[in-house]
Amino acid sequence: MPSVVPQERQQVIRKHYPNYKVIVLNDDFNTFQHVAACLMKYIPNMTSDRAWELTNQVHYEGQAIVWVGPQEQAELYHEQLLRAGLTMAPLEPE
Repeated sequence: MPSVVPQERQQVIRKHYPNYKVIVLNDDFNTFQHVAACLMKYIPNMTSDRAWELTNQVHYEGQAIVWVGPQEQAELYHEQLLRAGLTMAPLEPE
């Protein structure tokens, strides 16, 4: 009679994917209007008030986190803002 070896239980360890931060940096060539317009165009649900608030933060503090979320979407928004001429920090996990 064959011996029965109990199977080890496999534990599923769920890892949460980190969110990524999309960060716009201050520069000497983009206007407030252009930065705010880009944020409204490319960042989902960005209001005019929030875009101007972030644009001011970029100018006065040197940078602003304009969006946080999953890596794939963060890469898209980062690339779109970069192509629009904004100065971007590298994507960072949160």
